[in-house]
Amino acid sequence: MTAQSQFPRPEIPLYAVGDLHGCAEHLDRIVAAINADAKARGQEESAVVFLGDYVDRGEDSRGVLLRLFEASRDMPGNVVSLMGNHEKMMLDFLDRPGERGRRWLRYGGLQTLASFQLGGVTERAGERQLVDAAERLRGALPEGLEDWLRTLPLWWQSGNVVCVHAGMDPAIPPEMQEARDMLWGHSLFDRYVRPDGLWVVHGHEVVENPTIADRRVACDTGAYHSGRLTAAAVFPDEDVRFLEV
Repeated sequence: MTAQSQFPRPEIPLYAVGDLHGCAEHLDRIVAAINADAKARGQEESAVVFLGDYVDRGEDSRGVLLRLFEASRDMPGNVVSLMGNHEKMMLDFLDRPGERGRRWLRYGGLQTLASFQLGGVTERAGERQLVDAAERLRGALPEGLEDWLRTLPLWWQSGNVVCVHAGMDPAIPPEMQEARDMLWGHSLFDRYVRPDGLWVVHGHEVVENPTIADRRVACDTGAYHSGRLTAAAVFPDEDVRFLEV
């Protein structure tokens, strides 16, 4: 069992970035802010964890995916990209377009397709159109990107800090969680304090301002509609700070 702590104690300083949803320019700005903060704090080694939901709703999902794909490939020890429910919906669309396509398009998939310059499909498309759109999207993805998406982890831990997209069952450890709860959230996540002392840093649910409550750190400030992207700076034995662009 993890010891209780007033402060988070990751093994190295980490920055956790909230939901991007196609906001490539915000991504560039938050990376610059993180680099500046790390330099100002004299940190030579830190981790940057992206909390999922890179696609849909915003205008440049392609740009976000390419940036994160390249960063994860070039700096595997320092950059972590987690799976979000929107990445899962996109992969479901590629696998079962006739069954899952309309739902994805309704929740932002149309904007993702547009970022790859793919059109000719709507939320009311028939199965043949959906299958065609899925094939065209797969063909438009740069080599290796689909495989990378499929292997994105659901959670990442350093010390007593766990990063996850949506939340977890507070009663059980991370390694025993259901994938659905980590992608979509658990009904008890924000109602009970974890007994194991873990801090949980997450996105998924939009908050007007980033919050800290009972070792839960919420980072999704709805960049695609609010224009504000937030990252939590989590340093060992310090109060959590927030960077915003």
